[in-house]
Amino acid sequence: MPGQHKPESKNPVIQMQMRFDGLLGFPGGLVNPSKETLEAGLTRELLEEVGEAIPVGVENHVSSCLATSCPWLITHFYIKKMTEAELREIERAAVATATDHGLEVLGMVRVPLYFLKNGGGLPYFLSHSFISNSRAQLLSALQRCGLLSQGELEKAVRQAEQMRRTHSADPH
Repeated sequence: MPGQHKPESKNPVIQMQMRFDGLLGFPGGLVNPSKETLEAGLTRELLEEVGEAIPVGVENHVSSCLATSCPWLITHFYIKKMTEAELREIERAAVATATDHGLEVLGMVRVPLYFLKNGGGLPYFLSHSFISNSRAQLLSALQRCGLLSQGELEKAVRQAEQMRRTHSADPH
């Protein structure tokens, strides 16, 4: 679930997290549907991982699909639009009060929504490793929320793939 500024913001922000295994992903976790709704489970996971029980409703649901890492697991993706003040509070709480900080979650990360001449910014960010469907969910959210055009997304993905090939070919 990315935190994203409300439309009145001039500088939108997508938040992800660095996981304990070095992979980038969105906050979330396992939910037992016989004990809680998906939204209640996500709110619980957000409290554990970012230190705030952010209310999430069915209106925030974007998609569901099989996890690429575990084909018997279904991932559900939510988007919650927030104000800049709300995002800053979550960033503070993620370090100060989240029970999973330093254990499951190493920290919150803002996705760079810009391009640099050398391929930096979003393309470089996309060249890193993501857990399961998180990279595809990020790209979908960027398009769905109108933060980047289809052409910009394609350019970022193309540059990221070139960087990955270059890094995997480099023995150092």
